[in-house]
Amino acid sequence: MHGDTEARDAPGAGGARVVWGGHATVRIEMDGVRLLTDPLLVGRIGHLRRVVPVPPGLTEDVDAVLVSHVHRDHLDLPTLRRIAPEVPVIAPAGARRVVARADCPTIVELVPGQETTVGDVRVRATPAAHRGGRMGAGGAGLAVGFVLEGTAAVYFAGDTDLFPEMEALADPLDLALLPVGGWSPHLGPGHLDAMRAAEALARCGARIGVPIHWGTYAPLGVPRGARYLHDPGPDLRRIAASVAPDAEVRVLAPGVPLHLPPRATAPPGAG
Repeated sequence: MHGDTEARDAPGAGGARVVWGGHATVRIEMDGVRLLTDPLLVGRIGHLRRVVPVPPGLTEDVDAVLVSHVHRDHLDLPTLRRIAPEVPVIAPAGARRVVARADCPTIVELVPGQETTVGDVRVRATPAAHRGGRMGAGGAGLAVGFVLEGTAAVYFAGDTDLFPEMEALADPLDLALLPVGGWSPHLGPGHLDAMRAAEALARCGARIGVPIHWGTYAPLGVPRGARYLHDPGPDLRRIAASVAPDAEVRVLAPGVPLHLPPRATAPPGAG
């Protein structure tokens, strides 16, 4: 239902391999490091049911988990507990109290601009225009995105609206994983629809954009064929053709890998 079903860039030395798992869950492999973003792999969360299969192998041999904020559709404790307990979690400042409920022994908290490393990959927290709190979680309201830099540069936006700093996320930026749509046809503040995601792609200057956060979960009773579950990804590709003409949008099917070749010049210390 999601479009591209074949990877087109053959893997080589360096670069990255990206697999969308549905919603905001993405497996990113770069320079021998395996990262998983906002893991949500359950069949049902509250009143939402998963309407696409879970791709196999997403959680295998993961080196770190990246959590953008503590909303239940981005920090799912049952999914987090499936991952090996020694795997560190990188999350926004203030998220420790919630993440610790999954018995994670290593939690690295970041605010925008701070960074850490996982192997040879640098992980930097970015701003996000989104309210990320969770009922009963105290002050855990910060939301962030992440830029991952090694022999490729990948931006994972988490949940966000447009923000001024998008124009300086990385130079160059190879891939932007952008939220577009969601489990409801009505997006509240702090989200991107296809038009605003196309603007985000133009602002950040990524050469490839991949729509995420769409077509994966729907409220009970909503038919699987509902247009709002199927349209956001193709809509981004159509709109970006004029709004961000220098970028290419790849509409991925869950589980289908996208391979990025290495950057011409890797950042200092990468590789």
